[in-house]
Amino acid sequence: MSDSNAPYADIHLQPIAGEWRHGSGTERLCNVDPYDGDLLVEILQASRDDVDSAYSRAAEAQPDWAERAPAERAELLHRVVAVFDKRREEIIDWIIRESGSTRLKASLEWSAARAITLESASFPGRVQGRILDSDIPGKESRVYRGPIGVVGVISPWNFPLHLTQRSLAPALALGNAVVVKPSSDTPVCGGLLLARIFEEAGLPAGLLSVVVGSGGEIGDAFVEHGIPGLVTFTGSTSVGRRIGALANGGAHLKHVALELGGNSPFVVLADADLEQAVNAAVFGKFLHQGQICMAINRIIIEAPLYEAFAQRFVERVRQLKVGDPHLVETAIGPIANPRQLEGLLDKIARARREGAKPLYEGGVRGLMMAPHVYGEVKPEMEIARDEIFGPLVGLLRAQDEEHALALANASEYGLSSAVFTRDLERGVRFARRIRAGMTHVNDSPINDEANAPFGGEKNSGLGRFNGQWAIDEFTRDQWITVQHEARRYPF
Repeated sequence: MSDSNAPYADIHLQPIAGEWRHGSGTERLCNVDPYDGDLLVEILQASRDDVDSAYSRAAEAQPDWAERAPAERAELLHRVVAVFDKRREEIIDWIIRESGSTRLKASLEWSAARAITLESASFPGRVQGRILDSDIPGKESRVYRGPIGVVGVISPWNFPLHLTQRSLAPALALGNAVVVKPSSDTPVCGGLLLARIFEEAGLPAGLLSVVVGSGGEIGDAFVEHGIPGLVTFTGSTSVGRRIGALANGGAHLKHVALELGGNSPFVVLADADLEQAVNAAVFGKFLHQGQICMAINRIIIEAPLYEAFAQRFVERVRQLKVGDPHLVETAIGPIANPRQLEGLLDKIARARREGAKPLYEGGVRGLMMAPHVYGEVKPEMEIARDEIFGPLVGLLRAQDEEHALALANASEYGLSSAVFTRDLERGVRFARRIRAGMTHVNDSPINDEANAPFGGEKNSGLGRFNGQWAIDEFTRDQWITVQHEARRYPF
């Protein structure tokens, strides 16, 4: 890794099976900055043979890594944290340029990835087995907990560094080897950059491979391969369903951890602090242009506060600066790619056709989309039913608290959510009745802490990341008994 802040000269190469080289595929990936269209890197993509080589080498390297002392694996993660600190500005710059993140979002992502790395450094010393009582005389019943073996990680484009690292760091800390398939939109932050960081920290060769390739070319092979015992995926529910089917519909059954789509409700009860609720709603909707799985999709306001909230929310939204993501004052940067923008424009057109009331419609220039806010949204409208993933939001009017709860739960998704009220215990009671993996009282639904369980219910996924929950996901139980005295059998 270069000591300067310039882009790495060989970042176009991939770490496959212990060496940095070109992929053996025939297609080239041109990775561009979504803000100005500049070419960042051109990558010769990986093939199915590369996937097989990466997994095979990982399986060879993993047993020795698993036998290393817990303190040795922990120390590796601490060195990774040190590289994160040393390379902070370089990493943040890559996040801004590759994913169109504002400087604020890129800084938050760097912090989150660093935090899960630091938390993961504690994992080797936290793995616990059990001794169980047995009804059989002279039998000792033990449960050992150890690494799964090889983990496949498929990461998304919206928080590429963090959402790769939250699988990568725990998996390696717990004695696994890892093969990463990053999104084609963010191959650097979603894999190649992290491979350089781990290499600088001293990770032995072969334990981490990154294969950059299209889902159509290597996606099925990546999931169906016989070596990985766990595949983690962050992305859309439709793709997650396919990955779950591939992982358990072929010759090799394996565990999956899926963090999928969301439709986060943000509920404002009539007794809420208006200014606090508006501030949280603006942040929770428009951070990273709303391209976050936890981002607010629906703002549900109890009737007595609806008009005041709508007016103040639009006032605040009008003030958001849209533009160059490198500037500290920019709140909203570019949409990730033309395909994503086209989908958002379709959603806007449909919201109008279905009768949503325009409260504020910012402009669209290139991939820059200013906020769009619609009022009097009904639960059957697409803008309320589907995940948006952009700077577009609808306001729903609730008759009372029970109606607000019904609206919040009227979704096939259940990832993150929020409720605002001055009565905290009322908020907790309300939160307990929302069918979601995460609910925050008097805060934005965008929350992720390294020691707290992250994951959803319903069509928002399976499994949990972070803390003790990550230890459970990235290890396996093995029951072993020892018969200390001759057992008497019935025949």
